Amino acid sequence: MYLQNPAATALHELQTAPWVRFAALALSSIFFLVDPFAAIGSFLAITARADAEKRNRMARKACITCFIVLTSFALCGQLIFRLFGITLPAFEVAGGLILLLIGLDMLEAKRSATQEASGDTEEASLKEDAGIVPLGIPMLAGPGAISSVMVLVGQVPRFFGYEMGLILGAITVTCVISYFVLAAAGRIRIVLGETGIRILVRIMGLLLVALAMQFFVNGLTDLGVIAKQ
Repeated sequence: MYLQNPAATALHELQTAPWVRFAALALSSIFFLVDPFAAIGSFLAITARADAEKRNRMARKACITCFIVLTSFALCGQLIFRLFGITLPAFEVAGGLILLLIGLDMLEAKRSATQEASGDTEEASLKEDAGIVPLGIPMLAGPGAISSVMVLVGQVPRFFGYEMGLILGAITVTCVISYFVLAAAGRIRIVLGETGIRILVRIMGLLLVALAMQFFVNGLTDLGVIAKQ
């Protein structure tokens, strides 16, 4: 008689659990769009004249701003859908296109114009405190991250379901990691170097392009353009 390994069985059940798959989707899509590693160069340029304490304060303020913006759209996402009569498939297609454009820029190891417009870094470096704008929004919480959160919220069947908790948890984890990345931006840049950061951004860009295409295909399938398999 063949005996199954209890540990292997438990691991398989965990991997195939709906909440695990949704949690992985939420965390990966939000984190790749916030992308704190790609913001290291801009953050160091903006805070070049700041001391360590002020740099940490600006990183903290930027991540808190990112958390507030993304959480607000997560909590109000379904209301926005109903208010403007937007369907999830339409937003999936639009969001997929936005993520695709950002992902293609990341494959070239550069910041998308939706996250950082030309001259933002130079202008922000002259500000006394650029933690909220442009660091918090749009460099961290840009249109791509907001679109990703909205698409995820559109898949939530109940407002108080576990999916909403996973989305808010993914936003929280992303913002916490982003704070530690920005607070240690100088050390990370030394350890990874410019080449290492670019490679990391390119890898995240490749995964983001695949995620964008999945959103796009899901939207076309839900609209009936592509037949369900």
